[in-house]
Amino acid sequence: MIRLVIADDHAIVRAGLRALLEQHPGEVEVVGEASSIDEAVQLCRAWHPDVVLMDLRFSGDTRTGVDATRVIRGLEPPSYVLVVTNYDTDSEILLAVEAGASGYLLKDTPPAQLWAAVKSAATGSIALSPAIASRLRTRAVAPSATLTPREREVLSAVATGLSNREVARSLFLSEATVKSHLVQIFAKLDVKSRTAAVARAREQGLLAADR
Repeated sequence: MIRLVIADDHAIVRAGLRALLEQHPGEVEVVGEASSIDEAVQLCRAWHPDVVLMDLRFSGDTRTGVDATRVIRGLEPPSYVLVVTNYDTDSEILLAVEAGASGYLLKDTPPAQLWAAVKSAATGSIALSPAIASRLRTRAVAPSATLTPREREVLSAVATGLSNREVARSLFLSEATVKSHLVQIFAKLDVKSRTAAVARAREQGLLAADR
């Protein structure tokens, strides 16, 4: 059972998301709704949900969903955050991932993709809508774009079977930074998983074949 909080300042959006999620009885439980950043953080402290669906903008607040994500990921235990928003600029996507978000969806994402992303986020995996993944691929210029030295280091560590946390520890990075690098790697290599990224990088000679 995935325990979930919906954080959005528009009641109609919260109601719509709840209705979609309630089509999966026995698999997900909406334990709370928040109309502000403070309410979202308070609900996470009280209920320890597995996943938070987080908007980026809240009316009347200079803080954003990125700020809320950073706080929620710092709680003990932390909840996974899946951003669901109308805003899709590259900077906002990357800032959200760097703050610890496990995924980024647009509000026009089809229900089936939303549910798949919720399940993926609940495991800590990266979940990007096709539109967002396409934007990041475009930003990377070409699928075969060369990986930066740091991206190669991260992917090489992943290829040895290390988790994101273990990669972060071995490279003296934060786990959020490792996740941000993986988002960029996935976009550049046009893949959706760690295993596929390693395989594609080896095919293109970006990683040693014996790693």
